[in-house]
Amino acid sequence: MSDTIFTKIMDKSIPADILYEDDEVLAFKDINPQAPLHFLVIPKKPIATINDITSEDYAVVGKLSGVAAQLVGEHGMAEQGFRTVMNCNEYGGQTVYHIHLHVLAGKPLGWPPYQDKLKQSI
Repeated sequence: MSDTIFTKIMDKSIPADILYEDDEVLAFKDINPQAPLHFLVIPKKPIATINDITSEDYAVVGKLSGVAAQLVGEHGMAEQGFRTVMNCNEYGGQTVYHIHLHVLAGKPLGWPPYQDKLKQSI
């Protein structure tokens, strides 16, 4: 997998507002937030898409959700509720090919999220 903006954030060659970091996972605020709280949680291991997850990755991929819940709780928004989203490939809306969990909180979130685009795909 080639370098992405996320690998540059991991190696600190570009800045990010980091919320959490350990040996396996990094979480940082989204540069184009779609909710009052919007951050990404990524594995440090480069995995291009959900389709590329192997059984060896299950623990770290599960950890993304645990870190997401922890951070939403630390921001006092867990009880209100929040959304997690992981896009996959072009039709799924993936633009950076390094898996990442979007976490959005702090406002009511409708469904479906892209109602106008839904009609085009049916």
